[in-house]
Amino acid sequence: MAPKRKNDQSDELTSRDRKKQKMADARTIAVQPTASTSNYIQGNAEAGPSKTVVRFDSMQGLPSAIDVEKFTEARAYEIDAMQKAIQNAGEGSTHRAWQTLPRHLRRRAASHDVRRVPVRLRDKARAEMDPVRKKALGRSHPKRGKANQISRTDSFLRRQKDKAWLETHIWHAKRTKMENLWGYRLAVTPTEKSFRPSHRASMHGSILHDASYFSLIELNGPESILQAILESCCDPQGPGTKRGISGSRMLDMHIYKPGSYPFDLVGPVSILWKPLQVKSGKSDEPDPEPSEQPKTRKRKGKAKATEEPDPSRPVFHRRMLWVRSHPAIHEEVSEALKSSASQVLQAAKQRDPETRREVQIADMRDKVNVFEIMGPKSSQVIKGALTPAGDENRQEFKKFWSSLTDLQTAGSLPRGMIIGFKVLDPRLKFPPKNAKPQKIDPQHPSSSPAFSFPTSVLAQSDIWDEASQGGPKKPRYKKKDLDDRRAKNLVPGTALRALRQDDRVPVLLIQRSLESTSSSQQSIHGWYLIVPANWSMPFLSSLVYTGTRIAGQRERETQAFEAGTAYFPRDYPLTPFYQTFADERELKEKEAWERKPSAKRPNFEKLQTRSPWKPDWEVVLGLQAPAPPKKDMVTTQREVNAPEASGGNIPDTSDPDATNINALDDTAPDSNTDAPAAIHRVIRPWLLRGPEVPTILEKASKMFNQGAALLAEINRLRTKRSMDILGSDVRMEELLQSALVVVRVEMYGRGCPDNLAMMYPMNDTEARMWLKSCSKGNGKIIQLEDIDGAEISETIPPSDTIIGYITTGNFSLSRGQGFAIGALPVAKLFNLQQQAQRLGQKSALVKIRNRDGTTLRLASLDLVEG
Repeated sequence: MAPKRKNDQSDELTSRDRKKQKMADARTIAVQPTASTSNYIQGNAEAGPSKTVVRFDSMQGLPSAIDVEKFTEARAYEIDAMQKAIQNAGEGSTHRAWQTLPRHLRRRAASHDVRRVPVRLRDKARAEMDPVRKKALGRSHPKRGKANQISRTDSFLRRQKDKAWLETHIWHAKRTKMENLWGYRLAVTPTEKSFRPSHRASMHGSILHDASYFSLIELNGPESILQAILESCCDPQGPGTKRGISGSRMLDMHIYKPGSYPFDLVGPVSILWKPLQVKSGKSDEPDPEPSEQPKTRKRKGKAKATEEPDPSRPVFHRRMLWVRSHPAIHEEVSEALKSSASQVLQAAKQRDPETRREVQIADMRDKVNVFEIMGPKSSQVIKGALTPAGDENRQEFKKFWSSLTDLQTAGSLPRGMIIGFKVLDPRLKFPPKNAKPQKIDPQHPSSSPAFSFPTSVLAQSDIWDEASQGGPKKPRYKKKDLDDRRAKNLVPGTALRALRQDDRVPVLLIQRSLESTSSSQQSIHGWYLIVPANWSMPFLSSLVYTGTRIAGQRERETQAFEAGTAYFPRDYPLTPFYQTFADERELKEKEAWERKPSAKRPNFEKLQTRSPWKPDWEVVLGLQAPAPPKKDMVTTQREVNAPEASGGNIPDTSDPDATNINALDDTAPDSNTDAPAAIHRVIRPWLLRGPEVPTILEKASKMFNQGAALLAEINRLRTKRSMDILGSDVRMEELLQSALVVVRVEMYGRGCPDNLAMMYPMNDTEARMWLKSCSKGNGKIIQLEDIDGAEISETIPPSDTIIGYITTGNFSLSRGQGFAIGALPVAKLFNLQQQAQRLGQKSALVKIRNRDGTTLRLASLDLVEG
């Protein structure tokens, strides 16, 4: 190596040479000098001072036998030199002690804690530790006194001051990334790269998610009163509460503020009725209310009076139901149920003042735990991990449990089917083994699995009583006790035999499906497994050991996206919690955008992106004027102050209550005479959701006055649930203008829409050009140009032509192309459907542009049911 200085003639070695010399010395084995070798070495001194050349001619003069002791003594120097050479080579290496371990033993803590390193390497690891680290690990501070020591439980409780932990929190914290969400510390995604493996597990295997953080509210009261409460605040679309009132099915619906349908949507909920008790083929006698069967008070010295109930008075069945909802809307759902119960009880009191009725509403969030097990192999996982207790003598359950092994997918069972039963402690059977389905012979139909129907008998479970009566108890035995019992087995690994004192755990198994009628191939089916509190870890250990993957919030969102269903809250615009969700996302993304330099971030002003951080649904619906650009503020204010120039009544943007009702319907009868009143009139935007949305919109689109048809359908649904029709304050043109609907977006050819991408309409000529280009399979117009000579796919339309936004967009792994969930006004959807009929297309067509892009893509729209 050349010297650093020009006149440096010193013979000192550089640091690099010294390091080489040190490594060479550490890897050199010393040799015992002899007379012959010393002469040989002196004669070859020209070879260099750092090289030792020794010749061995071991093939001559070998004795016929050797004495081991003498041979060892003669080679003692060489053996000692070899051991020292090995030690020196290990100490002189560039690897630290913990780096020499196998990869499955390497841990981050091993580089800081000597006890994490095997005993044979602890001395070396202790010598390699930094002095600062040694001092930090040492007891530099005095120990706490025994009275001042903090227990492990207390330290965990301190960390839960601003959030709550699930029972499986520690297990998830070691394997997933955690965040504070909705008052809980929840798993967001596994630490390993698992996006595609998680999708494959949901489509071909099984994947598990701990959903115990969901809100659970219990209602207890007369059956007729509970029905009236649900009909007052739940979606009137679909079969209603009659389908699940027997307790054999779980109902998925939406909840609104009492009597406000279709306005004031809160969010999706699930309804579970406690099944009716059945004895000897007849329903059990209902429990009458205390006020309905008058009782005489006990008085001292007098005989107890008896009074028979009046047969003319009605007898009410006392029932119980659970309302399960997203944790973020727990307060809103609870308030809606309480308000609805108050109204229903007040109306019942006016009809019959003598009868006293009451409804109990209780918070059950910490009483049960829920696991979501999705995928075609979820049935085999449940069958392998759970063992029914021996006292299950119901023929319906035996038929179902025997067919669970050969069940190819849970989608072949009725939707929302409930199965209740008792299982043994899953730790007794640990480690579990998955059930293996048998191949079905098509020539022998009798070999196919038996089909089970939902019944009240099959849904019976004691988990209702345990959760209501102060909560379930903790497991009787700890894992240590069961391990001690297992250690006494003669054959290691055999399952423990259940004893009489072992726990029998009541559970509920509910069929769950994520599906849409238009894309049944992407449907995902599985199960809800509801277990009592304090039993999460015993069940989780057995379920995970079967090979089931773990899902966080990201994987759960991806399941709904791949199935083509709306996910709360990101796909529920105009709901109260969606506003909070959108504000938080706006703050997070805007801060990340501002941290980047100008050259490394998109310029939304030049890209003509009107609202890059949050969809402006009121502007899309025509209820507000768009916010003016910063540079053209004066010009925009002049246009606002001159309504005749803009062709309509545009309100002042400074007034949040100001709206424009004539943005879509210029033929309104009072568009000119009542303009001031229309400007100050408040119009409530609303989201149309439910299983009958395609039918409702199809009927309304065929009518000449679409607003009147939509109002008639809404009033029909309200009358169906004994609600009054909408008052005169709701105009039919306003109802049509302020309605928003959720749609699926299928891309033509290439292109992947992102979140907050924009939808644009197009005229018939441009639509035919797009279809002609996409029929070639490239998905982008290259040769076809507009009048000005620019490519249509690169021409950004004006921002005032936006008709909708993408709420969730990404590349769909199940479809192999871009896919999205979005929303747009109902009035715009009617126009797009009429255009599709003129073009001979089955679905409406729009153009999609990402907020940070300039390329437009062709896409088709389809309604999202449910």
